[in-house]
Amino acid sequence: MKLIIKIFKILIPLLIGFFFIYLSFKSTTEQDRENILMSIKNADYRYVLLSPFLGFLSHLSRAYRWKYLLSPLGYKPTFLNSTLSVFIAYIANLGIPRSGEIIRATVMNSYEKIPFEKGFGTIIAERIIDLIILTCFLFIALIIHFDLVISFLPMEKFELNNISLSIFLIAILAFIWILILKKLNYAIVKKIKLFFSGLWEGIISLKKIENKSSFIFHTFFIWIMYVAMFYVIKWSLPETESLSLIELIPAFVIGGLTISATNGGIGIYPYSISLALFAFGISYDSGLAFGWIIWTAQTAMIVFCGGLSFFILPLVNKEKIKFRSLNE
Repeated sequence: MKLIIKIFKILIPLLIGFFFIYLSFKSTTEQDRENILMSIKNADYRYVLLSPFLGFLSHLSRAYRWKYLLSPLGYKPTFLNSTLSVFIAYIANLGIPRSGEIIRATVMNSYEKIPFEKGFGTIIAERIIDLIILTCFLFIALIIHFDLVISFLPMEKFELNNISLSIFLIAILAFIWILILKKLNYAIVKKIKLFFSGLWEGIISLKKIENKSSFIFHTFFIWIMYVAMFYVIKWSLPETESLSLIELIPAFVIGGLTISATNGGIGIYPYSISLALFAFGISYDSGLAFGWIIWTAQTAMIVFCGGLSFFILPLVNKEKIKFRSLNE
């Protein structure tokens, strides 16, 4: 049964992604498809290559920022291990959506001896910050382009309702667990207590950050790079180079909301961006070309860096692995 559930977790997002790929091309003529391929082929690859470089910088910043959350807990991982774990997490998300956070915490537990629950707690804290910032962008888009963003509300509402429902269910389960744990004191219960205690300690590490100004700087830098890597793609196509940042904000927000729906946003990310750009006079085929260019560029960078990280991680930690094996 567990195996079937795991298979479905992988297959369903992939099927959704392929459905949107099918939907994208079903709604285009043969001429449109030729135009899309020609647009991608003739794109200005200076900007296509600049986009993943900016994305790469954001990931480096995310890895560096992590130390500010781990430091109050008494852990000081190497920057290299933090970086490699971040890229491995991103490539894991391409295989199984939302699995990267678990993989990242597991990697740091293996190589830096950071307890899984504490590392995972700090990653949840990161995601809370990301959600807050993305929500801010959503409000900006709503204020500036209310009619456009509201047309995507069913999808966003679904996302937000899922988040709200998840938080509500987690709160109820946590409350029930607290009641049970107060009554029981068995060894297994102590382990559960320890796990949730570590998880919570990781989440509230936000309050204990010593160098808050540096943490805030990296947070803004990460999101400036996110916007920049999206924005520079406009210069890769003649049809989109006239778009302003204000006009690209809705596409950026909608892309951010849909990217986790499938494996790395395959299918749905380019499709949703094309619909957003269509509202600003960009043809459907040019919008799809824009979406596929940025998705392919970022995904290629993740596959390359993530794949490389799998090989580099054990090599740079050979001494740690050797020392551990001698002490076991």
